[in-house]
Amino acid sequence: MADKHTSGDGRKDFNGSPLVVKVHTANGLTRERTEDQNLWPRPLARKWILMLFIGSCLLYCSRMAMPICAVSMATSFRWSKIDSGLVLGGFFWGYCFTQILGGHASDKVGGERVLLFSTVLWALITAGTPLLAHLGSHTFALMTMARFLMGVLQGVFFPSLASLCSQRVVEEERGFLMSTMSSGSNLGILLAGGLGSLMLDRYGWESMFYSIGFLSGLWALIFWLYLIKGLDVAPKRKETSNDTQWSLSRTRLLCLFKKPPVWAMMFTHMCASSTFYTLLSWLPTYFKESFPDAMESVYNVIPWLVAIPSALAGGYISGALIDQGYSVGSVRKIMQFFAMGVSSVFIMLLSGAVPFTSAVTFVSAAIGLSTFGSSGVSVNVQDLCPSCAGAIYGFMNMLGAFMGLVLVFVSGYLIEVTLSWTTVFSLLTLVNVTGLGIFLIFGEARRVDLYDYK
Repeated sequence: MADKHTSGDGRKDFNGSPLVVKVHTANGLTRERTEDQNLWPRPLARKWILMLFIGSCLLYCSRMAMPICAVSMATSFRWSKIDSGLVLGGFFWGYCFTQILGGHASDKVGGERVLLFSTVLWALITAGTPLLAHLGSHTFALMTMARFLMGVLQGVFFPSLASLCSQRVVEEERGFLMSTMSSGSNLGILLAGGLGSLMLDRYGWESMFYSIGFLSGLWALIFWLYLIKGLDVAPKRKETSNDTQWSLSRTRLLCLFKKPPVWAMMFTHMCASSTFYTLLSWLPTYFKESFPDAMESVYNVIPWLVAIPSALAGGYISGALIDQGYSVGSVRKIMQFFAMGVSSVFIMLLSGAVPFTSAVTFVSAAIGLSTFGSSGVSVNVQDLCPSCAGAIYGFMNMLGAFMGLVLVFVSGYLIEVTLSWTTVFSLLTLVNVTGLGIFLIFGEARRVDLYDYK
């Protein structure tokens, strides 16, 4: 992150005067960059990145706890497949509900406060899930409500992160931050599936909720004590005649949505998110039906192991390309080309009869490359409209989650009717290529949230 003169740990308040600094790239080019008091100094940025990495990991551990324990809970409480589906689906409805609200609140009061408040609440819900389950005879209703509230509270995480990134991080390092958070999410899926399964077998499903809830609460306490307490985290904005930022009024927000780079970004993000949700939902079924004798631990673990270093590599590559003098817009498109274009090639290779080793390789490559989107369209919102990045990201993340539900259902219908996985993989490729094409044609990386935008 940007270096500044600070004292102590870098948590000094700045006077708000923007600075214009010259950045010398590796190929000898010189760029000017405007810096202000919002940017994290490098020592402080390292602490934030580490804490947010752990936070995203715990977020996904908490999110995956119910799916992993669903079979055991269904047996204990005599749930049908429909009942289990309704309980699990409650999360996504809640998740769609607070995306815009969480992003807007983060833009106004600071993403740090929103992250802390929401984490405390979803940690309590996670730890309290076993208590609610044994509270009375209405277990099904209570678990559905708990999952809905979990989605409501976790729905603010990534919009708040987008808002934080736009306010505190220089543009050439935003891709690395978002890629780091993506790798934390993948690590959370791994830990929940690996260690969670061991805890489930040895100590019962309740132990998983208790332990994740406790660790999440501990993270929130450390986050508050060492990064939030005594620090003014509200974003400070200084308006000038040449750089007047938009307020989030209804009229101006609608005008923003009409701009080609903005709606292209939202459409592409919706396509990428729905494809990811579909793969996440149906790949275990694909492997179980296609390779019934294969070890589940292999195909449930290896792709996510590959995704962690791949996400970090994507962030490093995007930052290196910008330092080499490539335009930010070009780098965003390059990363998205690998995330949606090249990954689709590996998805299509799954069609037909393929050996198990090849199938695991193709899936790992597809999921690993898809993480490059964290340095592409996922961070593009901070390039286009940093003054309201949280709200805009929340809106497009809501679209992505809702479209994911639709595509997961359509894929299941196609599998049931055609009895062929080729149809599903072709559909995912079509969605990916369409979204990528829109982004390559209309995508940009220059600000559009200014009054004087032409």
